[in-house]
Amino acid sequence: MGGGIMGSGIAETAARAGCEVTVIDVAAAEAVLPRIDESLSRAVSSGKLSENDARASLSRISAAPELSVLDEQTVIIEAVPEIEDIKLDLFARLDSIARPDALLATNTSSIPVARIAAATTRPEKVIGVHFFNPVPILPLVELVPSMLTASETTDAAAHFATEVLGKRVIHAKDQAGFVVNALLIPYLLSAVRMYDTGVATAEDIDQGMVDGCAHPLGPLQLIDLIGIDTTVAIADALYAEFKEPHLAAPPALRRMCDAGILGRKSGHGFYQYTR
Repeated sequence: MGGGIMGSGIAETAARAGCEVTVIDVAAAEAVLPRIDESLSRAVSSGKLSENDARASLSRISAAPELSVLDEQTVIIEAVPEIEDIKLDLFARLDSIARPDALLATNTSSIPVARIAAATTRPEKVIGVHFFNPVPILPLVELVPSMLTASETTDAAAHFATEVLGKRVIHAKDQAGFVVNALLIPYLLSAVRMYDTGVATAEDIDQGMVDGCAHPLGPLQLIDLIGIDTTVAIADALYAEFKEPHLAAPPALRRMCDAGILGRKSGHGFYQYTR
């Protein structure tokens, strides 16, 4: 559910693993399938995937605008924007559609899983399965059961992530940010404050962390990749839970959101991009 960057990446990964995939998105046919096709073409060009495998993967993916087609799916993964009200409404509607034994996963990066599970009548079937962008490339999945998640659901999610998708799983407690974002977001926000106060240019901040700490991307480049709006949403969730000042999104980041400057997805962030 959700055909944005994360949703299409999850769909591609599952299709490449041999799964039949349905993507639910209002613009599914117009936007999602071409995005996945483009990603598969890049994998072919880089020698990571054969042309035949790319075509076979794309043939396993269908797209639809309505949730009603999910009534027979065994694994359902939500990857809509990181806005709590949208996720809660989606899971409440999904609850009346999905088959009783379906695994209901949320790709939330910061919202407590128990809060999402409580929107359903089957919280024991809901679990956090947090992928990382770009999904077809990064191997990690955070598995986040809530205090209401059944052990059978956790086992099923771990099996799907590792044995079907070939991902590496780490387990996290159900609290805002889980493992990775609880460590990552304060670092990214510090880089924004450093840039905003004129300590160094964006280029020098990023180069410092790439060449000085062997990071594959600098922090401001990474924010552009994640999405400035998504970074703010995760920071808000962390601050709401822990109330620590260093977790609050800097005003500069909010101003960029207000201006529609969202990073790679909008073509403009801390850097300019060709869309």
